Amino acid sequence: MVARINVLLLYPRFQAGSFWNYKETCKLVGAKYPAPPLGLITVAAMLPEHWTSRLVDRNTGELSPEDLAWADVVFTGGMLPQQPDTLEILEICRAAGKPAVVGGPDVTSSPWHYAHADFRVIGEAEGILERFVEAFERGERSGTFEAEKFKADVTTTPVPRFDLLNFNDYVQVNVQYSRGCPFTCEFCDIIELYGRKPRTKTNEQILAELQALYDLGYRGHVDFVDDNLIGNKKAVKQFLPELIAWQKAHGRPFELSTEASLNLADDTALLTMMQQAGFFIVFIGIESPDPDVLNATRKKQNTRRDIAASVHKVYEAGIMVIGGFIVGFDEESDQVADEIAGLIEEAAIPVAMTGLLYALPTTQLTRRLEAQGRLHAEFDIADPADGGDHCTSGLNFETLRPRAQILSDFKKVIARVYAPDAYFARLKDVVARLDMSGPNGDAFHARLGSDLKKLGKLVWSITRHHPEHRGHLWRMIAYTLRTNPRALNPMLQMVALYVHLGPFSRTVLDHIDAQIAQIEAGTWQQPALVAAE
Repeated sequence: MVARINVLLLYPRFQAGSFWNYKETCKLVGAKYPAPPLGLITVAAMLPEHWTSRLVDRNTGELSPEDLAWADVVFTGGMLPQQPDTLEILEICRAAGKPAVVGGPDVTSSPWHYAHADFRVIGEAEGILERFVEAFERGERSGTFEAEKFKADVTTTPVPRFDLLNFNDYVQVNVQYSRGCPFTCEFCDIIELYGRKPRTKTNEQILAELQALYDLGYRGHVDFVDDNLIGNKKAVKQFLPELIAWQKAHGRPFELSTEASLNLADDTALLTMMQQAGFFIVFIGIESPDPDVLNATRKKQNTRRDIAASVHKVYEAGIMVIGGFIVGFDEESDQVADEIAGLIEEAAIPVAMTGLLYALPTTQLTRRLEAQGRLHAEFDIADPADGGDHCTSGLNFETLRPRAQILSDFKKVIARVYAPDAYFARLKDVVARLDMSGPNGDAFHARLGSDLKKLGKLVWSITRHHPEHRGHLWRMIAYTLRTNPRALNPMLQMVALYVHLGPFSRTVLDHIDAQIAQIEAGTWQQPALVAAE
């Protein structure tokens, strides 16, 4: 008889202060965290049947002594902002005498940070996890297992163990269709982790994942976590018609979001299919309106179009845009604050995730800065207690422009775009532009009862707990019902996000002010630099 092995999937906490965790928004909808650990529940599905899995997400609950006592082995790991808690988990396991396995993007990019882990799984799990399982069952209790880069066959990836989740803990659930991106952005680590040739699951695979969610009773927001859903346009265009048919056959149970490159706006047929499939939000990395910056950082694809007009094209398909922007590039001018804030206003992007440039491990940017002798010696990330994250605590290199000036420009962008009047003016502009005559608008009517319930809960929560936003909310509701009532649902989601983003932006401003004050007082110490080879 094969011995049963108990696996504790222990997901590390993200840093407390972040644009991305929107905890106040989660509270409004009765959730604890935005999204569950897709990587861990996918790994759980790859394990043999006699390996029993239990999930503890430290973002939504606490690790109990009973959970740790139950485990024969602990699986953990995640992304860079989770690094401090991942390291803490390894110490907890060491003290309890439990072997720990760390995997995921951060150990893949920075394996040296995890040298003391019992096991390291570096790279993608498909095709390599079997080697770990065999070694563990032979009695080995340490080792490093490294996958060949970009070779994992995602068509063999099983349906994630969605049954391990408590759906009520999360605003959304995630699926992944593809890995990799065809572009060569200097600052991005996706092409270093997953390659430039996007690998896609089969249509049957991803529909099976959606069916599994449906069969478990889940309804609502599903995020395709691909770093660029349209990286392989040929494949996604073959997939979307089947997704459209599945959504229709099941009564449109899911509203969808994803990340894509700006050239999405060039392809009307693709946009229409995404609209028909039920995509209502897309994150687009815009980074900068300055062509010199975009060319220098190898994001040339954004120079070939009018950025604001491209965003408006996406709105015309009934899809909201969340934009990503970066301050701190070598080539940017001292007009960067006005340029970025002006584009955000012109394009009418309510949620504009703006961060300081951060040289991520293994990227082209990091290699260039290291060769120039400008890279800080440690990939330090913010102390979770100080309210920052790796975006607000970026610039981990010697800047060409004065550091205080870059921080001041960043502060100007945040202060301008997240002022309440400015945010809600952009949201009003979006509501006027969104074409909700397609399935997303139909879905609102199909879920009229639930959406009205959501509206009532949101109005009550904001009125009771965030009265400073009450006037803006009521005016937005009145405007939307009068001009574009089918846009009520996405409008409400943008209001709910501002409940987090408004206060958090003020935390960011305080954080940046403290850094500027240190520089001006001469108390900020330049970290040691990596010696150029």
